[in-house]
Amino acid sequence: MRPLTRRILTAVALTASLGALAACGPKGGKVTAEDMTLGNPNAKVTVIEYASVACPHCASWNAEVFPAFKAKYIDTGKINYVYREALTGEPRLANAGAMLARCAGKDKYFQVTEALYRAQRNIFTSGDIRGELLTIAQAAGMNEAQFTACLSDDNAAKSAERIEKMMKDNNVQGTPTFVVNGKRLGGEDGGEQTLAQLDAAIADASK
Repeated sequence: MRPLTRRILTAVALTASLGALAACGPKGGKVTAEDMTLGNPNAKVTVIEYASVACPHCASWNAEVFPAFKAKYIDTGKINYVYREALTGEPRLANAGAMLARCAGKDKYFQVTEALYRAQRNIFTSGDIRGELLTIAQAAGMNEAQFTACLSDDNAAKSAERIEKMMKDNNVQGTPTFVVNGKRLGGEDGGEQTLAQLDAAIADASK
């Protein structure tokens, strides 16, 4: 296996210190142009998910809850759904996966993220992060040169810095973490939320 860029390995090593972020308060209510979103941007309710493609709990929620959640709230325009990357789980995969999804473009961002979740177990089993990610990139229309450029040292460092700042600013300590109209579900540590729990939070926010 050809290694991912050296900077990915070093830049995301800083995530070991994320446990010290508890002193920072939540600030994540405002949606920016940098965010990846689905649904109705003018909806009364905004649901933010902080997640990592290297997080098994995030992959489980994506497979077991997200399809019904999407059909009920996103596809119907009832909410504005915001997905924000976090560097939890295997840090090289978390950062490289986030970079790849963004390099694929906004129109394919969620397609690539979904593919990364589906490939997560194979990546953990094989240890071949680059090979699995290249396959996903090619399925999204990227060639190997574009893929390599996407995961360059400079991009890796900037991506890790951006995500770490976002996690610090919003006191994200675990994934998945859900915030509904500024209200964090599951306490400071977050955690998977059932559809029923999200139903209740969205109903409360809709009042």
